[in-house]
Amino acid sequence: MLFEYSIIAGILLGLFYALMAMGLNLVFGVQRIINLAHGDMVMLGGFGAWELYYGYHLNPVLAIVVMVPITVVVGYGLYYLLIPRLKSAVDFETLSLVLFFGVSQVVEALSALGFGNNERSLPVTSIPSQPVHLFGQFYPADWWVAAGVALPLLGIFFLYLYRTRLGRETRAVMADEHEAVSVGIDAGRVSAISFGVGLALAAAAGVLAVFVFGGVDPSEGVSITITAFAIIVFGSLGNPLGTVVGSILFGVAYQLAQVYTPSWSNLVPYILVIGTMLLRPQGLFGRRTRVA
Repeated sequence: MLFEYSIIAGILLGLFYALMAMGLNLVFGVQRIINLAHGDMVMLGGFGAWELYYGYHLNPVLAIVVMVPITVVVGYGLYYLLIPRLKSAVDFETLSLVLFFGVSQVVEALSALGFGNNERSLPVTSIPSQPVHLFGQFYPADWWVAAGVALPLLGIFFLYLYRTRLGRETRAVMADEHEAVSVGIDAGRVSAISFGVGLALAAAAGVLAVFVFGGVDPSEGVSITITAFAIIVFGSLGNPLGTVVGSILFGVAYQLAQVYTPSWSNLVPYILVIGTMLLRPQGLFGRRTRVA
């Protein structure tokens, strides 16, 4: 029974992890940037939900509807504020790591000043709170809510990516930016929108993370970034479908470790990264990253 519990729980959490990691992979795929502040954007999404709930009595799920368009616009503006200056640098990728490491530290410090260092949480009554009984086991209701919200959000994202003109342009830039520009695609506009969409996905995951992780605090950004990075490396850098599959496999592996070897479970992200780099550097789906 414990094995079946781990599989189901892993799939539920895997869908949440897919939403959490998708924005990081999208930004990398379009711009070859590892956004080290990604986890801090997830964290800000959690604090945003907390503020909207206690300030405006807004249901956390509805908070996602409010925050997504706001974060798309904010991300669009941040792109033009930060990225074009880096594009002219000789070592763009290294400088981007330094830049977003600095952004991460600033966001964490400002969040600590604004919200304090103590963990903030939302009441369980703000979402359905009765455990779900399935196959003789009880599963926390917030896992089902997280998966139930993440799944349609991921579906909307894939519809955008594969069924819209902007999505086709985004995939063209992901495949080869120079070729995309040569056929008339405005790579700068596509990159800016993708950066905004990536932040919106992170903020949406942050709302759900308040329940999945039990709360939100300013220092959690680094660990979230590490987990998200492990997932996108495992699934394949720049491959959205690989992120979904990798997230589900990660969730199952993590739950199995929690059940059978709990003291080692926190090593799962690091083992995935190291194992993938050694055995299959291109990730599960074999998509090799572009060479600049």
